[in-house]
Amino acid sequence: MKPNGIFTTPALIARGAARYGARMAIESEALSLSYAQLDAARIEAARALMACGIEPGDRVAIWAPNVAEWIVAALAIQSAGAALVPVNTRMKGLEAGAILADSGARILFCCGEFLGEQYPSMLAPHRPASLERVIVFDGDVEHGCESWQTFLQRAGQTPLDAVHAREAQVSPDSLMDVMFTSGTTGRPKGVMTTHGQNLRGVHDWAQIATLREGDRYLIVNPFFHAFGYKAGWLAALASGATVLPHAVFDPQAVLERVVRERISVLPGPPTLYYALLDAPNLAGRDLASLRVAVTGAAAIAPSLIERMRAELGFETVLTGYGLTETCGFATLCRHGDDAQTVAQTSGRAMPGVEMRIAGVDGAALAPNETGEVWVRGYNVMRGYLDDPAATSNAIDPQGWLHTGDIGSLDEGGNLRVTDRIKDMFIVGGFNCYPAEIERLFAAHEAVAQIAVIGVPDARLGEVGHAWVVLRAGAQADGEALAQWARRNMANYKVPRRIEIVPALPTSAAGKVLKYRLREAFAEGAGA
Repeated sequence: MKPNGIFTTPALIARGAARYGARMAIESEALSLSYAQLDAARIEAARALMACGIEPGDRVAIWAPNVAEWIVAALAIQSAGAALVPVNTRMKGLEAGAILADSGARILFCCGEFLGEQYPSMLAPHRPASLERVIVFDGDVEHGCESWQTFLQRAGQTPLDAVHAREAQVSPDSLMDVMFTSGTTGRPKGVMTTHGQNLRGVHDWAQIATLREGDRYLIVNPFFHAFGYKAGWLAALASGATVLPHAVFDPQAVLERVVRERISVLPGPPTLYYALLDAPNLAGRDLASLRVAVTGAAAIAPSLIERMRAELGFETVLTGYGLTETCGFATLCRHGDDAQTVAQTSGRAMPGVEMRIAGVDGAALAPNETGEVWVRGYNVMRGYLDDPAATSNAIDPQGWLHTGDIGSLDEGGNLRVTDRIKDMFIVGGFNCYPAEIERLFAAHEAVAQIAVIGVPDARLGEVGHAWVVLRAGAQADGEALAQWARRNMANYKVPRRIEIVPALPTSAAGKVLKYRLREAFAEGAGA
C-alpha cells in the first residue's frame, strides 16, 4: 500500500501470498485458506468471471452473510477489473432487486438460505432483466441459479495469462466498489470509490488501530458494511492477520470463539460489548488474547470503555467516524487516549483528511462551536452512481463533502457528533432513513400518506415510529401494516409502532411537519 506502492486489491493479495505464504488468511468451519491459497482462489474465481464475459468497469454484486466465499468472490470481482456491489443481508427481495437494477449488476453471488430466508426465492419476483446470472454459495440451486462449484468450473475457459493481464490493468483510479446508502430523498444512492483511496484508508486505519501480523480478527460486523469489509477483512489481510468470519452475533457464541480461537481483534458496535459484559460466567473465561476493540455508531458511556479494558482485557479501545461517502474512514481515536476522549468523541482526523465544522456561510467555526461536519481529502467518494446532481449537492467546488451531521471539534481536533441534519436514525447500529421507509410503504395499497421519525428506545437506541393516513375506503390497522413491512423490508426498518391517523400535520405547501410529530411523541400524544 502507501509505503510499498500497493494501491489495488489484486496487488495486495499477491503481495500477501509472497510475504505470508502458508500463514492462515481466513479460518472458518466451511472453508479455510492460507494467504497463498487465497491468492490462488481469487485468481480462479476471476478467471471464471472473465469466462462469464465480465469486463473492466462492470458491476458484480454479493448478497450473503459473513462467509469465506464472500471474500474470495469480492477479490475476484476486483481482480477482473469489475466493481463490487455489496447488498445488505437484511434486505428483502424487493429492496435487493432495486439495488441490483440501479447498479446494473450483471452477476450476483448470494447465499442459499440465511436466518430462515431463501435468498434466490426472495429475489425471483424482483430480479431485474440486467442481472444475467445468480451464483449460490451454498444450498439448493433453483430459480435459474447455478452453484459456486459449477461457476468455478468455468475458470478453465480463461487462460491464466489473460487474468494476469486483466489484473495488471487495474489501477489506483479504477472503480473498486459501489456501496449503496440511502439519502434523504429516500432512494438508495450508489457511492463510487476507487482502489487507491480505499487502500490508503485501509493502511492508515490498520496502522492507527495497531493491527499486526499474527492477529486473529473475529469479524462480527457484516461484510456488506464498510466496518466489516474495509475496516474488517481488508484491513486484516493488509496486515498479515487471520480473518475469522462470524455470521450471526450471539454473545455466548462470540465468547466461546474468543476463548477457543484466541481472538485478539474484536471490533463492533457498543451493543456487542454490553452483551459480552452481561454474559454469564464471564469472570471464568480466559480472555487474555483480546487486544484491540474499535467501536462507534452510538452514544457510549466512559464507564463502558473502562469496563472493556478492565473486564474484557482490551489494551486498545478506539472509536471513530466515517461515512460510506468517505470509504468508511475519516477520524479515529489513538492508542493511549483516555476513556473520556474515546467515549465522548470520535477522535482526530486520519492522515490526509481534513475536518471542518462549518457555519451557515461555510466558514470554519472555532473549537467547541457547533455546525455541520465537512470532510475533505483523498477518502471522499468519486460521486454517486448515475446521479451528478446528488454528487454536486454533496461535494462543493472546493472538494468538501457536506455530511449532514452536526458536531464540533475540540482544541485537540477531536470530533464530537451531536446531531444529524438528515432525518436518519440508528436502530441497533443500522442506519434508517425515514424517506426510504416511507417510499417502501407507498407500495401498500391501503396507504395514502405516511410519516416516519426515530424515537428513543432503551434497547436499540432508536426505533421508528410511523403515522399513517389510509386511502379512502381502505381498511388496515397498525399490526397488519407492520406484518406487511416485515415481509417487504429489512427488520430494522420496520417501525416499532404504527398509528392510523385521519391526517398528518402539513405546511401551507403540503410538506409534512415532522417537528410537530416529534413534539406530539414527546408530549405523550402517541406514546
